[in-house]
Amino acid sequence: MIAAPSCPQCAMENTYPDGTLYVCADCGNEWSTASGADSSDEPAGNVVKDANGNVLSDGDAVVLIKDLRVKGSSITLKMGTKVKSIRIVGGDHEIDCKTDAGSFMLKACFLKKV
Repeated sequence: MIAAPSCPQCAMENTYPDGTLYVCADCGNEWSTASGADSSDEPAGNVVKDANGNVLSDGDAVVLIKDLRVKGSSITLKMGTKVKSIRIVGGDHEIDCKTDAGSFMLKACFLKKV
């Protein structure tokens, strides 16, 4: 049995093959180890996907799929809250957005594209 390579994004070794891709169980990163051109129609680089697997891009509108408590505050972002004009950024929290409650950095796994 061949050992799966470590994740290129977080360098953890908790990875597994999924079809033609490798998936990191720690950070959720997916990548291909095949050299050459990728045949998918997705843009190269860091692709951010919502909870349903739809590719998100700058300016999209999204909806929260669960209540999110804001650390260090009594604010709770409610499920079903629509967030317009998101911005994709790097890091653990991939989405930068503004709501009526303020500006927040959110993880894409708690959002779905509208």
